[in-house]
Amino acid sequence: RLGKTRIIAETGAGQHGVATATICAKLGLKCIIYMGSEDMRRQALNVFRIRLLGADVIPATTGSCTLKDAVNDAMRDWVTNVADTHYLVGSAIGCHPFPTMVRDFQCVIGNETKEQMHALTGRLPDAVVACVGGGSNAIGMFHPFIAEASVRLIGAEAAGDGLDTNKHSATMSRGTPGVFHGAKTYLLQDAKGQIIETHSVSAGLDYPGVGPEHSWLNATGRAEYHAVSDVQALEGFRCLTQLEGIIPALESSHAVYQAMLTAKKMSPDQHLVICISGRGDKDVNTVAEVLPKIGPQIGWDLRFEEDPTKIARRERK
Repeated sequence: RLGKTRIIAETGAGQHGVATATICAKLGLKCIIYMGSEDMRRQALNVFRIRLLGADVIPATTGSCTLKDAVNDAMRDWVTNVADTHYLVGSAIGCHPFPTMVRDFQCVIGNETKEQMHALTGRLPDAVVACVGGGSNAIGMFHPFIAEASVRLIGAEAAGDGLDTNKHSATMSRGTPGVFHGAKTYLLQDAKGQIIETHSVSAGLDYPGVGPEHSWLNATGRAEYHAVSDVQALEGFRCLTQLEGIIPALESSHAVYQAMLTAKKMSPDQHLVICISGRGDKDVNTVAEVLPKIGPQIGWDLRFEEDPTKIARRERK
Protein backbone atom coordinates (compact mmCIF):
# COMPACT_ATOMS: atom_id res chain seq x y z
CA ARG A 1 0.00 0.00 0.00
CA LEU A 2 2.93 2.34 0.62
CA GLY A 3 4.52 1.48 -2.69
CA LYS A 4 7.57 0.08 -0.90
CA THR A 5 8.55 -3.01 -2.89
CA ARG A 6 12.07 -3.29 -1.55
CA ILE A 7 12.74 -4.27 2.07
CA ILE A 8 16.09 -3.78 3.80
CA ALA A 9 17.11 -4.86 7.28
CA GLU A 10 20.20 -5.17 9.43
CA THR A 11 21.01 -8.20 11.51
CA GLY A 12 23.68 -9.22 14.00
CA ALA A 13 22.90 -12.77 15.07
CA GLY A 14 21.03 -13.37 11.82
CA GLN A 15 17.62 -14.25 13.28
CA HIS A 16 16.01 -10.97 12.21
CA GLY A 17 17.55 -11.45 8.78
CA VAL A 18 15.99 -14.90 8.47
CA ALA A 19 12.59 -13.61 9.62
CA THR A 20 12.69 -10.68 7.19
CA ALA A 21 13.78 -12.87 4.29
CA THR A 22 10.99 -15.32 5.11
CA ILE A 23 8.17 -12.77 4.94
CA CYS A 24 9.67 -11.17 1.83
CA ALA A 25 9.66 -14.58 0.13
CA LYS A 26 6.01 -15.01 1.12
CA LEU A 27 4.98 -11.57 -0.19
CA GLY A 28 7.24 -11.46 -3.25
CA LEU A 29 9.27 -8.45 -2.06
CA LYS A 30 12.91 -7.79 -2.88
CA CYS A 31 14.97 -8.28 0.28
CA ILE A 32 18.41 -6.92 1.19
CA ILE A 33 20.03 -7.86 4.52
CA TYR A 34 23.02 -5.92 5.83
CA MET A 35 25.29 -7.86 8.16
CA GLY A 36 28.77 -7.20 9.53
CA SER A 37 31.36 -9.37 7.81
CA GLU A 38 32.55 -10.68 11.19
CA ASP A 39 28.99 -11.60 12.11
CA MET A 40 28.58 -13.32 8.75
CA ARG A 41 31.55 -15.49 9.65
CA ARG A 42 30.19 -16.24 13.14
CA GLN A 43 26.61 -16.80 12.00
CA ALA A 44 27.27 -18.65 8.74
CA LEU A 45 24.24 -20.94 9.19
CA ASN A 46 21.82 -18.01 9.27
CA VAL A 47 23.57 -16.35 6.31
CA PHE A 48 22.96 -19.55 4.33
CA ARG A 49 19.31 -19.66 5.45
CA ILE A 50 18.79 -16.04 4.35
CA ARG A 51 20.26 -16.79 0.94
CA LEU A 52 18.17 -19.96 0.63
CA LEU A 53 15.10 -17.75 1.05
CA GLY A 54 16.15 -15.65 -1.94
CA ALA A 55 17.46 -12.56 -0.15
CA ASP A 56 20.81 -10.86 -0.68
CA VAL A 57 23.24 -10.53 2.22
CA ILE A 58 25.55 -7.52 1.94
CA PRO A 59 28.59 -7.49 4.25
CA ALA A 60 29.42 -4.38 6.27
CA THR A 61 33.19 -4.10 6.14
CA THR A 62 33.86 -0.90 8.10
CA GLY A 63 34.66 -0.41 11.79
CA SER A 64 34.39 -3.61 13.80
CA CYS A 65 32.39 -5.29 10.98
CA THR A 66 29.55 -6.09 13.37
CA LEU A 67 26.00 -4.91 14.13
CA LYS A 68 26.74 -1.18 14.48
CA ASP A 69 28.28 -1.14 11.03
CA ALA A 70 25.38 -3.08 9.51
CA VAL A 71 22.96 -0.47 10.93
CA ASN A 72 25.09 2.32 9.45
CA ASP A 73 25.00 0.74 5.99
CA ALA A 74 21.27 0.01 6.18
CA MET A 75 20.52 3.62 7.14
CA ARG A 76 22.64 4.92 4.26
CA ASP A 77 20.71 2.69 1.88
CA TRP A 78 17.35 3.73 3.32
CA VAL A 79 17.84 7.48 3.05
CA THR A 80 19.13 7.03 -0.51
CA ASN A 81 16.24 4.84 -1.67
CA VAL A 82 13.35 5.97 0.51
CA ALA A 83 10.91 6.22 -2.43
CA ASP A 84 10.62 2.45 -2.87
CA THR A 85 12.38 1.05 0.21
CA HIS A 86 11.20 0.29 3.75
CA TYR A 87 13.76 -0.29 6.50
CA LEU A 88 12.62 -3.11 8.77
CA VAL A 89 14.67 -2.28 11.87
CA GLY A 90 15.67 -5.35 13.84
CA SER A 91 16.00 -3.91 17.33
CA ALA A 92 14.41 -1.25 19.56
CA ILE A 93 16.95 1.33 18.35
CA GLY A 94 17.11 4.36 16.13
CA CYS A 95 14.81 7.35 15.72
CA HIS A 96 11.10 7.46 16.49
CA PRO A 97 8.89 5.61 15.66
CA PHE A 98 11.18 2.59 15.18
CA PRO A 99 11.83 1.78 18.88
CA THR A 100 8.10 2.06 19.62
CA MET A 101 7.11 -0.09 16.64
CA VAL A 102 9.60 -2.81 17.52
CA ARG A 103 8.57 -2.75 21.18
CA ASP A 104 4.87 -3.06 20.38
CA PHE A 105 5.41 -5.99 18.03
CA GLN A 106 7.78 -7.70 20.49
CA CYS A 107 5.29 -7.25 23.34
CA VAL A 108 3.48 -10.39 22.19
CA ILE A 109 5.95 -12.41 24.31
CA GLY A 110 5.52 -10.22 27.40
CA ASN A 111 1.73 -10.23 27.14
CA GLU A 112 1.60 -14.00 26.71
CA THR A 113 3.98 -14.46 29.64
CA LYS A 114 1.77 -12.29 31.83
CA GLU A 115 -1.34 -14.27 30.90
CA GLN A 116 0.31 -17.66 31.27
CA MET A 117 1.84 -16.82 34.67
CA HIS A 118 -1.62 -15.86 35.92
CA ALA A 119 -3.01 -19.14 34.58
CA LEU A 120 -0.18 -21.24 36.09
CA THR A 121 0.40 -19.50 39.41
CA GLY A 122 -2.48 -17.08 39.91
CA ARG A 123 -0.09 -14.15 40.19
CA LEU A 124 2.66 -12.18 38.49
CA PRO A 125 6.27 -13.36 38.39
CA ASP A 126 8.60 -11.85 40.97
CA ALA A 127 11.35 -11.25 38.41
CA VAL A 128 11.75 -11.21 34.64
CA VAL A 129 15.21 -11.59 33.06
CA ALA A 130 16.22 -10.92 29.45
CA CYS A 131 19.43 -10.25 27.53
CA VAL A 132 20.01 -6.71 26.26
CA GLY A 133 22.01 -5.60 23.24
CA GLY A 134 19.86 -3.20 21.28
CA GLY A 135 17.19 -4.59 23.57
CA SER A 136 14.25 -5.67 21.40
CA ASN A 137 13.49 -8.99 23.07
CA ALA A 138 13.97 -7.44 26.50
CA ILE A 139 11.71 -4.43 25.96
CA GLY A 140 9.04 -6.75 24.51
CA MET A 141 9.20 -8.84 27.67
CA PHE A 142 9.57 -5.94 30.10
CA HIS A 143 6.99 -3.48 28.79
CA PRO A 144 3.80 -5.28 29.93
CA PHE A 145 5.30 -5.43 33.44
CA ILE A 146 6.59 -1.85 33.76
CA ALA A 147 3.48 -0.70 35.63
CA GLU A 148 3.63 -3.76 37.93
CA ALA A 149 5.86 -2.49 40.74
CA SER A 150 6.21 -5.93 42.34
CA VAL A 151 8.00 -7.37 39.27
CA ARG A 152 11.77 -6.89 39.05
CA LEU A 153 12.97 -6.20 35.51
CA ILE A 154 16.51 -7.48 35.02
CA GLY A 155 18.60 -7.03 31.90
CA ALA A 156 21.79 -8.95 31.14
CA GLU A 157 24.28 -7.17 28.88
CA ALA A 158 27.57 -8.42 27.49
CA ALA A 159 30.69 -7.95 29.62
CA GLY A 160 32.77 -9.75 26.97
CA ASP A 161 36.30 -10.32 28.25
CA GLY A 162 35.51 -8.25 31.35
CA LEU A 163 34.54 -4.71 32.35
CA ASP A 164 38.16 -3.98 33.21
CA THR A 165 39.14 -4.54 29.55
CA ASN A 166 38.24 -2.65 26.40
CA LYS A 167 36.58 -5.74 24.93
CA HIS A 168 32.97 -5.66 26.11
CA SER A 169 29.52 -4.37 25.12
CA ALA A 170 28.33 -3.27 28.57
CA THR A 171 26.53 -0.10 27.52
CA MET A 172 24.58 0.39 30.75
CA SER A 173 27.47 -0.46 33.04
CA ARG A 174 30.14 1.57 31.25
CA GLY A 175 28.30 3.87 28.84
CA THR A 176 27.53 7.59 29.01
CA PRO A 177 24.61 9.55 27.49
CA GLY A 178 24.89 10.52 23.84
CA VAL A 179 23.06 10.47 20.51
CA PHE A 180 23.45 7.43 18.28
CA HIS A 181 21.50 6.32 15.20
CA GLY A 182 18.96 9.08 15.84
CA ALA A 183 18.19 8.53 19.53
CA LYS A 184 19.48 9.79 22.86
CA THR A 185 20.74 6.80 24.77
CA TYR A 186 23.67 5.34 26.70
CA LEU A 187 26.75 4.82 24.52
CA LEU A 188 30.20 3.32 24.69
CA GLN A 189 32.13 6.39 23.56
CA ASP A 190 35.43 8.11 24.21
CA ALA A 191 35.97 11.63 25.58
CA LYS A 192 35.52 13.08 22.09
CA GLY A 193 32.23 11.29 21.51
CA GLN A 194 33.70 8.71 19.11
CA ILE A 195 32.11 5.25 19.32
CA ILE A 196 34.29 2.62 20.99
CA GLU A 197 34.43 -0.77 19.27
CA THR A 198 32.69 -3.51 21.19
CA HIS A 199 33.12 -7.23 21.76
CA SER A 200 30.87 -10.12 22.77
CA VAL A 201 30.92 -13.83 22.09
CA SER A 202 27.32 -13.29 20.94
CA ALA A 203 26.81 -11.35 17.71
CA GLY A 204 23.41 -10.00 18.77
CA LEU A 205 24.76 -8.21 21.86
CA ASP A 206 27.82 -6.79 20.11
CA TYR A 207 26.46 -3.21 19.89
CA PRO A 208 27.74 0.04 21.49
CA GLY A 209 24.30 1.51 22.22
CA VAL A 210 20.93 0.40 23.57
CA GLY A 211 17.30 1.19 22.88
CA PRO A 212 16.18 4.57 24.31
CA GLU A 213 13.42 3.02 26.43
CA HIS A 214 15.98 0.82 28.16
CA SER A 215 18.02 3.94 28.83
CA TRP A 216 14.96 5.49 30.46
CA LEU A 217 14.28 2.36 32.54
CA ASN A 218 17.90 2.41 33.70
CA ALA A 219 17.96 6.14 34.46
CA THR A 220 14.74 5.95 36.49
CA GLY A 221 15.78 2.79 38.31
CA ARG A 222 12.71 0.83 37.15
CA ALA A 223 14.94 -1.84 35.62
CA GLU A 224 18.36 -3.11 36.64
CA TYR A 225 21.10 -4.09 34.22
CA HIS A 226 23.99 -6.44 34.95
CA ALA A 227 27.03 -7.33 32.85
CA VAL A 228 27.66 -11.01 32.08
CA SER A 229 31.01 -12.09 30.63
CA ASP A 230 31.66 -14.48 27.76
CA VAL A 231 32.81 -17.12 30.24
CA GLN A 232 29.65 -16.75 32.33
CA ALA A 233 27.46 -16.85 29.20
CA LEU A 234 29.06 -20.17 28.21
CA GLU A 235 28.23 -21.47 31.68
CA GLY A 236 24.60 -20.40 31.20
CA PHE A 237 24.61 -22.03 27.76
CA ARG A 238 25.89 -25.31 29.16
CA CYS A 239 23.50 -25.37 32.12
CA LEU A 240 20.31 -24.82 30.13
CA THR A 241 21.44 -27.28 27.48
CA GLN A 242 22.38 -30.08 29.85
CA LEU A 243 19.72 -29.57 32.53
CA GLU A 244 16.69 -28.75 30.36
CA GLY A 245 17.55 -30.08 26.91
CA ILE A 246 17.18 -26.57 25.45
CA ILE A 247 20.10 -25.19 23.44
CA PRO A 248 19.77 -21.41 23.80
CA ALA A 249 21.28 -18.69 21.67
CA LEU A 250 24.47 -17.23 23.12
CA GLU A 251 22.61 -13.94 23.52
CA SER A 252 19.98 -15.64 25.69
CA SER A 253 22.70 -17.48 27.60
CA HIS A 254 23.66 -14.18 29.22
CA ALA A 255 20.14 -13.97 30.64
CA VAL A 256 20.28 -17.59 31.79
CA TYR A 257 23.44 -16.97 33.81
CA GLN A 258 22.07 -13.76 35.33
CA ALA A 259 18.85 -15.60 36.21
CA MET A 260 20.89 -18.25 38.02
CA LEU A 261 22.56 -15.55 40.11
CA THR A 262 19.21 -13.87 40.81
CA ALA A 263 17.47 -17.13 41.73
CA LYS A 264 20.07 -17.90 44.40
CA LYS A 265 18.83 -14.87 46.34
CA MET A 266 15.11 -15.66 45.94
CA SER A 267 12.93 -17.81 48.17
CA PRO A 268 11.55 -21.16 46.92
CA ASP A 269 8.00 -19.79 46.66
CA GLN A 270 9.01 -16.98 44.28
CA HIS A 271 8.81 -17.18 40.50
CA LEU A 272 11.30 -16.05 37.87
CA VAL A 273 10.88 -15.89 34.09
CA ILE A 274 13.76 -16.02 31.60
CA CYS A 275 13.21 -14.69 28.09
CA ILE A 276 14.96 -17.13 25.77
CA SER A 277 15.28 -14.85 22.76
CA GLY A 278 16.56 -17.43 20.30
CA ARG A 279 17.73 -20.97 19.71
CA GLY A 280 21.36 -21.95 19.71
CA ASP A 281 21.70 -23.87 16.44
CA LYS A 282 23.31 -20.79 14.90
CA ASP A 283 25.91 -20.62 17.68
CA VAL A 284 27.21 -24.19 17.77
CA ASN A 285 30.22 -23.32 15.60
CA THR A 286 31.03 -20.29 17.78
CA VAL A 287 30.85 -22.41 20.93
CA ALA A 288 33.18 -24.98 19.39
CA GLU A 289 35.53 -22.17 18.38
CA VAL A 290 35.78 -20.56 21.83
CA LEU A 291 35.71 -23.72 23.96
CA PRO A 292 39.48 -24.32 23.77
CA LYS A 293 39.93 -20.92 25.46
CA ILE A 294 36.85 -20.71 27.70
CA GLY A 295 36.23 -24.41 28.37
CA PRO A 296 39.10 -24.88 30.86
CA GLN A 297 37.81 -21.92 32.88
CA ILE A 298 34.46 -23.65 33.48
CA GLY A 299 35.64 -27.27 33.39
CA TRP A 300 34.02 -28.07 30.04
CA ASP A 301 36.00 -30.00 27.43
CA LEU A 302 34.20 -31.54 24.46
CA ARG A 303 37.27 -32.28 22.36
CA PHE A 304 38.08 -35.87 21.44
CA GLU A 305 41.59 -36.95 22.30
CA GLU A 306 41.45 -39.48 19.48
CA ASP A 307 39.09 -40.79 16.82
CA PRO A 308 36.03 -42.08 18.79
CA THR A 309 35.35 -44.76 16.18
CA LYS A 310 38.71 -46.38 17.01
CA ILE A 311 37.78 -46.44 20.71
CA ALA A 312 34.50 -48.19 19.86
CA ARG A 313 36.30 -50.81 17.77
CA ARG A 314 38.79 -51.55 20.55
CA GLU A 315 35.98 -51.95 23.07
CA ARG A 316 34.16 -54.43 20.82
CA LYS A 317 37.33 -56.57 20.64
